[in-house]
Amino acid sequence: MPRFFSNKRLILLLVGVIVLVALISFSLRDRQHANLPEQIVKDVVGFGQSIFSKPARYITGTLDKIDGILNTYEENKHLKARLKEYASTQTELTDVKVENDRLRAIIGKEENLRNYNPIHATVISRNPDQWEEKLVIDKGSIAGVELNMAVITADGLIGKVVLVSKTTSTVELLSTENKNFRVAAVIPGKEAVFGLIEGYDTERGELIMKRIDSNFEVEVGQKVESSGLGGIFPKGLLIGEVTEVSTDDFGLTKLAYIKPAADFGMLDHVMVAERTSTVTSGTDGVVAEDDEGEDES
Repeated sequence: MPRFFSNKRLILLLVGVIVLVALISFSLRDRQHANLPEQIVKDVVGFGQSIFSKPARYITGTLDKIDGILNTYEENKHLKARLKEYASTQTELTDVKVENDRLRAIIGKEENLRNYNPIHATVISRNPDQWEEKLVIDKGSIAGVELNMAVITADGLIGKVVLVSKTTSTVELLSTENKNFRVAAVIPGKEAVFGLIEGYDTERGELIMKRIDSNFEVEVGQKVESSGLGGIFPKGLLIGEVTEVSTDDFGLTKLAYIKPAADFGMLDHVMVAERTSTVTSGTDGVVAEDDEGEDES
């Protein structure tokens, strides 16, 4: 026994183990305040972390600022290029408008199928059972809304007015399943390609443009607009973009699938296009909208 206690290393090891276990058990207890050794250790560690973290944050922040400045510089270059392009386009458009006015003055034609007065409105009601069919807006006859007026958004044509009261109006969307709802449309190009928007493919979520002359070439990606020849919709309202071209059931004409420019599922603010010029049957060889196929129901 005296020989056991004479081994100082063993004794120190046992005492160390006991103290370590005691400290661990003490530190694992639920306490609201740290003891003195813990406070000293935490203060020292915290001080060391603050010494290293502040310079690290400063360097990181500086690098982020430099990166932001570089990104801003690149964005600025891109925006300047776009601005020059926009200015060039605006100049060209102004020239085209001036030339158009001059030509119209020469031929003595006052009407312009593109002209319309916008009546701003807000969607106030939409029946879940007819979500893709109709909606109700907060403008009616008092505001100048009439039957068959075109309804548009900033993205493009969405439908027409089919019911009017004094303060509200019902709009039928292009995505309707009403087979009698047709829109006289055109695909602009070197040779304008005319047709009718007839029907909506619910599975594809796309409009169907029919009665396209098989002699004309239609390519994927071409824009589709209202032709203005039907007498209801102003000319030049964007409808969508061609995604696929095929022939009809009889192979006599072509049909094209059109991805709508406007999102029919997300409609909040719209505009009713009050057309300033009308097309009557027999005038300049253009038939009225009813003859073109757009009903007034």
